[in-house]
Amino acid sequence: GINGRKVELLSLDNAFSPPKALEQTRKLVEGDGVFAIAGALGTPPNTAISKYLNDAKVPNLYLVSGAERFNDPKNFPWIVPLYPSYVAQGEIYGNYIRKTRPSARIAVLYENDDLGKDYLRGLKKGLGANAAAMIVKERAHELSDPSVEGVVVELNATGADVYVQFTTPKFAAQSIRKVASLGWKPLQVIASNAASIPSTLVPAGLENSKGVISARWEKELSGPEFAADPGMKDFKAFAAKYMPRVNPEDKTATPGYVSAYAIAEVLRRCGNELTRENLLKQATSLKGFAIPLLLPGVTLTNSPDDYTAYHAMEIMRFDGERWAGLGDLIRI
Repeated sequence: GINGRKVELLSLDNAFSPPKALEQTRKLVEGDGVFAIAGALGTPPNTAISKYLNDAKVPNLYLVSGAERFNDPKNFPWIVPLYPSYVAQGEIYGNYIRKTRPSARIAVLYENDDLGKDYLRGLKKGLGANAAAMIVKERAHELSDPSVEGVVVELNATGADVYVQFTTPKFAAQSIRKVASLGWKPLQVIASNAASIPSTLVPAGLENSKGVISARWEKELSGPEFAADPGMKDFKAFAAKYMPRVNPEDKTATPGYVSAYAIAEVLRRCGNELTRENLLKQATSLKGFAIPLLLPGVTLTNSPDDYTAYHAMEIMRFDGERWAGLGDLIRI
C-alpha cells in the first residue's frame, strides 16, 4: 500500500455515456463511499460528473481529457485534470508550422466539440498574427458523421499545402487514406489523440501515413529509442504482468499509467493527513515532478490557481514504421 494504507480501486463501466457516467459516479460516492474519483476518461463523461463531484467536494483527480473547460480552479476546484490541454497542443502545432513553413496555406478539419474547438483555438494562438491569412479553410464535422471523405475533397480544392486534422482515430484514418487517393501532397498534422499506429495509421495505410506530424510527451513503447530506458523497462515489466494483451504500439495504456503514478505520489505526499482537502492541496502543488514514462525534460508543474501541469512537448514524425522525435522540446 501507500504510507502503510491499503489502496482499494473500484472500477465501474460508464459505457462512455454521460448519463451512465453520472449514475455510476453517484453509486461510487454514495454507495461505496469512495475517497476520490481517479483518472476518469473522456470529455463527455467528465463533463457530466463535474458539477456533482464539485458540489459534493469529492476530488475528480487527474482526469484524462485535454478539454480546457476542466482547468477552472475558481469555479470547479475539485476537478483536477492532468492530460495536456488541447489548446496547448494546438499551440505547439501552430508554433511548429509558423517556424518551419511561414508561407503555409493551411486547411483544417476538426470535430465540432470541445476537443476540436480547443485544438483549433490553440493552433491560431500558435500561428500568431498571421493565423487568419495562413488558414485558408476550416471545416467541422460531427462525431455521428459516417465519413469525412467529402470534406477532404473540399479541403483539397483549396490548394492548401498543410492539412491539419483535429479529430479521432476513425476519421483521421479515413482522411489520410482519402488524401492519398486524391494525390494531394500536403504536410499532414494530426492530433496526438489520433496518433495510435494500430488505431489510425494502419487503417490509413502505413505508406500513406509516412511523413505525418504529431506531438508527444511520453516515451515511445516500440522501437529502439527508449529500449534501454529504466522507466520504460519498468513499464514493460508492469504491462507484461498486468496487461499482457497490450499492443506496445498502442498509446491507450500510457495515460492511465502516468495518471496512476501521479496519484500514488500525491497520496504519499498526504502523509498522515489523508483528507480530501489535503489530497486536493497536494495534487495542485506539483513542482517539476518527473514521471519515468515521460520524455526527458518533461515534468509536471501546476498550482492552485492554474491546474495545467504539462508545459513542454516534442514534435514527432511517422517514418512509415514508427514515430520519431524531431528534436528539442517546445515549451509553452
